[in-house]
Amino acid sequence: MYYAYVLESSKDKKKYTGYTKNLKLRFELHEKGEVVSTKNRRPLKLIYYEACLNQQDATHRENYLKTYHGKMFIKRRLKSYLTG
Repeated sequence: MYYAYVLESSKDKKKYTGYTKNLKLRFELHEKGEVVSTKNRRPLKLIYYEACLNQQDATHRENYLKTYHGKMFIKRRLKSYLTG
């Protein structure tokens, strides 16, 4: 399985979208500051993920989630979580 995921920075409230084969390990790398993109935005929360059958599906889903429509999808999907 591959995963498309969204993290939220507790520091600046911005989101980071990525994909990985090992979600647990990838999140640990983000948390330890070993991922350049999120190193200065810790602490991070995993707010959303989707499981995909192959890498191509996961990268397509990651790319969609980075678009305006994808961001609106996440916002609607997590409405109660994001608004408190």
